[in-house]
Amino acid sequence: MAVLSADARPGLPYWWEGAVWPALDAPPPAAVDLLVLGAGYTGLSAAIAAHDAGAKVAVVDAGQPGQGASTRNGGMVGAHPRLSWDRLTELFGEEVAAGVFAEAAPSLAFVQDAIAREGIDCDFAQTGRIQLAWTRADHAGQRKLAETVAAQSGLPCEVIAKADLRREVGTDSYHGALLFPTHGALHPRKYHDGLLAAVLRRGITVTACCRAGLPVAEGGAYRVETPHGTVRAGKVLVATGGYTRAPFRRLARRVFPLPSYLIATEPVSPNLLGELAPGKRMMVETRARHSYFRLSPDGTRVLFGGRASMVDVRPEVAAARLHATMSEVWPELAETQVSHVWSGNTGYSFTHMPHVGSEGGVHWAMGFSGSGTVMAPYLGAKAAWRALGDPRGETAYAETTLRTSWLHPGGRPWFLQAANLWYRMVVDRAQNLAARR
Repeated sequence: MAVLSADARPGLPYWWEGAVWPALDAPPPAAVDLLVLGAGYTGLSAAIAAHDAGAKVAVVDAGQPGQGASTRNGGMVGAHPRLSWDRLTELFGEEVAAGVFAEAAPSLAFVQDAIAREGIDCDFAQTGRIQLAWTRADHAGQRKLAETVAAQSGLPCEVIAKADLRREVGTDSYHGALLFPTHGALHPRKYHDGLLAAVLRRGITVTACCRAGLPVAEGGAYRVETPHGTVRAGKVLVATGGYTRAPFRRLARRVFPLPSYLIATEPVSPNLLGELAPGKRMMVETRARHSYFRLSPDGTRVLFGGRASMVDVRPEVAAARLHATMSEVWPELAETQVSHVWSGNTGYSFTHMPHVGSEGGVHWAMGFSGSGTVMAPYLGAKAAWRALGDPRGETAYAETTLRTSWLHPGGRPWFLQAANLWYRMVVDRAQNLAARR
């Protein structure tokens, strides 16, 4: 069976169906209080926060705003820390670990409040998100994580035993799960559309296809050259995530683009979907493939993403690999074809944690490492407030770090070639063996 359907268009995100990309060709103002570089979730949220705090703001993007990770992700809304309490404490100390856990609930509320306040129609639903344990050891770790989350963040979470798992997902592939009932789902492109509309309603200029040069300190402000002329900005905020390029080499060395791949199936019968995903949750798994899957907002398809490769591969290759993994989880979908396959760059940090930082008057929020649907808008606002000296900018993520590595001197992350080979030959095989025991 051919994995791709006859009318599939490889490379086109499912979320882009019906998209109308606005012409944003007005040049940026000659002088602003804050110039935001990047018009994804991070940059647009930063622009709203700075404008509403009284600043004159402009936003420029090297391409079409939103066509990066902000409209390519899985649309899962959740914010518990990616790292364990012990690992966070080891990296940053107990005070920072406590702060990071404590911001899980406020960051989630920030996104929900913004959707309601700005009237964003993005198919948001509080579906809950379930983390599926690939091995018994993973499930034991989930029990410990549940205790930490309850004690440090106050977010509700529930440990689900293997015997009870079929009430949530129709498969016997996992050894248990951890459920976050307050997490949710949205349509990422519609969410970006709503944030962009909120920015434009405020009279903020957003300029597409306007790649900015490196900010140059000049007379207490910054001079930024663009194809549309020079902008003089009191402060600059870099919000380019996994698409950070030259001349921002310092940040590009610390945040590298890690591709994530997704497929959408052809429509599946409602009865079968009810058997496969009775809980209608956002679903992620713990194995190294880092698969994440959900039903489409209209409840007609399965969207399945994951680490089909740690480097760029052809969409057809990614589709075959993801379809094979999906069929391991749900053999019932083995004959179901794929209508869409696409990818996007996750801005990954070497600590797997986001960071809000600054050097002089140049600020940034990046390194979301797969948690950008919530953390990007939340920390974008934090970075904007910090740039303006607003106390609302206080965050534990200013105490994390963006580290460098000798493996990544800048430019393309060639080290991922070796990492991809090691992952596919060693890590994934070992986890599959462990799961069978």
